[in-house]
Order: sequence, then structure tokens, then C-alpha cells
Amino acid sequence: MNVLLIGSGGREHALAWKIAQSPQLGKLLCVPGNTGTARHGHNVPFPLHDFDILIDVAQRERIDLVVVGPENPLSEGIADRFIAAGIPVFGPTAAATRIESSKAFAKEIMAEAGVPTAATHVFNTPSEAAEFVRTSGSAWVVKVDGLAQGKGVVVPDTVEATLAAIEQLHHDIPEQALLLEERLVGREISLLALCDGSRLMVLPPARDHKRVGDGDTGPNTGGMGVIAPVDDVSPDQLDMIIKTCLQPTINTLAARGTPFRGVLYAGLMLTETGPRVLEYNARFGDPETQALLPLIEGDLLEALYGCATGNLQIEKLRCHKGYAVCVVLCAAGYPERPRKGDVIRGVEAVDDDTVIVFHAGTALGPNGLCTAGGRVIGVTGIGSTLRQARERAYECAADIRFDGKHYRSDIGKEG
Repeated sequence: MNVLLIGSGGREHALAWKIAQSPQLGKLLCVPGNTGTARHGHNVPFPLHDFDILIDVAQRERIDLVVVGPENPLSEGIADRFIAAGIPVFGPTAAATRIESSKAFAKEIMAEAGVPTAATHVFNTPSEAAEFVRTSGSAWVVKVDGLAQGKGVVVPDTVEATLAAIEQLHHDIPEQALLLEERLVGREISLLALCDGSRLMVLPPARDHKRVGDGDTGPNTGGMGVIAPVDDVSPDQLDMIIKTCLQPTINTLAARGTPFRGVLYAGLMLTETGPRVLEYNARFGDPETQALLPLIEGDLLEALYGCATGNLQIEKLRCHKGYAVCVVLCAAGYPERPRKGDVIRGVEAVDDDTVIVFHAGTALGPNGLCTAGGRVIGVTGIGSTLRQARERAYECAADIRFDGKHYRSDIGKEG
């Protein structure tokens, strides 16, 4: 089976690493790929937005499956284009991707499906949103409706901070509707499910760490680290989340004529009154993928193809009972102004099947491997216990060196 993998981050390196283990793989092309994906396939340096070129490459190379990593190409209809060309795609159509690209649409789907979520109000102008906040006299979570690369959500503590967030988000991301959402209290988890349009297979629950500093301090980022699974979700809770949240969402999208084929990613809050969906994403998370894929046993490629063709064989994929901890190593200046070009040392010295190094923002320069993005490397430790996985990840993280390197020291510590 010939595969075209779309994307260039740590998520795509993890996918390339796992896909390459399939005995069914013929050739793997990565567009544009990164330093890590080049170890498992062949990087093709074409732009993601030129769908005509990508379709031409896929047809010329006799691609049997396209796997799309990032959300932007999905929201722009890349899956629709490949499907129209007769090439199976792991990734939802633009209509189904609206579950992520429009938070207002996602809330509409949740209401129709009866999914428990936070109370939400949608406003077309910042003045209407501000007037609602003043009248309510309460603080609200402020979100922009569309895609914002993780920068479209603010969680204020006061009315004044809520008003300031409305003004700031409208300034930074104008011409988008604003959502004011009830602030929920609890512990967050990420739950990802492979979907073939009607059936789904849920991966182990994970917990992302978004803020840049220890103790959840500092600005939000794309993700500083992940643990999987999380032990504060019981099997009964997991089953309830599937039955009350994920499956009804898949059923509703199918009933609307927009079946979801890909990864449905639910961000949930575990509240005292039960789980509540905070948001949906329409693709693998990053860095969640770097912690989850090492826990999967079986042929991931076969499962991805089954999702793309509406024939997911759930029983052929399983997850082992271990733990994974991914620690993200970041460049100097991240997340505000990440510095590029710092030489990276120590990666090649990692020679342990209990630790996996995933490349995200790296490049090969005149002096060897160097930083080329904000989140540079994800180090994933595997162990039979969370503590063991954590120790292995941090030992390796300390051995990888580059100027300005910083990372959180508390990923998985609360476990």
C-alpha cells in the first residue's frame, strides 16, 4: 500500500514512525515532512495549499491512501479533492471538519446529539458580547469561532478580564464570531477515536499540558507534554463518554449526510456532575499523537485505511497496558518568538527501545541538526508504570542539548 502523509510536525513524525511498521506498506511519501519523517519515508517539498499538485503527485505515484495531519488543509477541503479523484483519505471532508473549524457549529451538533457541554452564547460583534458580560456580572470563557492555532481561547477570572479578552481576541483575530462559554471546573482529558463514519475505536485517554511553565503557569502553547493513559478515568466513565458524547456526535454527523472519517478528538472536562465536552478537533492532536501511537499494538495503517473506506476492523487494533509520557523540548523564545538555528546535540546517542525521539521543529543545517521551530523535539518514554515512563522521558530530555532549550519538569508529576 502506497501512502501519502500530509504535514510536517511531531504528529506527522509519529504517524510516519507507526505507519512504517506496517507489513502492508509499500512506499511512504511525506509532504512536506520533516527531519524525522525522512527516516521512515521520502520527503516531497511541495506546498500544502496547492491541492492540484498534491493530487498529481498521488496519481503519478499510485497512492492508495492519503493521511492528513493538520487541520487547515482539512478545513479547506483537501479530503474532498482526493475523494473526488478516487483516492481514499484518512481525514474528514470540509463539511465534517466544521466540528473543529467552527466552534458554533460544534455546539449546534452537540445540542442536536444531546452531548453534555458548557452553556454557550454566540455573538457576531464584540460590543454585543461585552454587553452580555456586563449584564450577567460574571466571568466567561472567551473563544473565537474559527481556527486560531491554539490562540483563540482565553479563560478569564473576572468580569473586567473577560471584557479585556473580548477586545483582545477581536483585535488579534477579527471578523470571527465570538463565543462566551460557561467556565467549568475539573480536570481535563483528551480522548481520541478512530472513526469510519459510523463505528469508532477509542484510544487511551490522555492529558495534555498547555501552559509553558511548571504548575500550569505562563502563556498557552501548542502543548508542552502529554501523559497516557490517565488513571482518573475509570472504564465505566470511559464507556459513558463514548455512549453519551462520541457516538452520538458521529451518528448526528452521519445523519446530516456528512459522515466523519478520521480522528475525532474530544477535549473534555471531568466535572463533579460528570464529563462535559469542551471542544472537538477533527484530527490527531500534537503532541498527543506522540504519546498515544507508541501504546498501540497492531497495524495502524490497516486501521487508517479501514476508516477511509468505511470498514474499520476494531478488533484488529488494541492498546497495551503500559504508560507513555511525552516531554516537549522547546526553542529559546517559545512561544512568543522562537529562535531558529541553534545546533542540537545528543539525539543520535538515544539508543533505547523504551524512549522515542520525535522531530517537530528541526532541520539539517551546515553544522548538522538544528532548531527550526518553537516546539523542537518530543521525547516519549514508555514504561509499565507512569513513574517509569516519566523517568525515561526526562533522562533522555536532559541528554539532548541545544542553546536556549527549555521544557516543563512536571509532565505527569501529578500522577
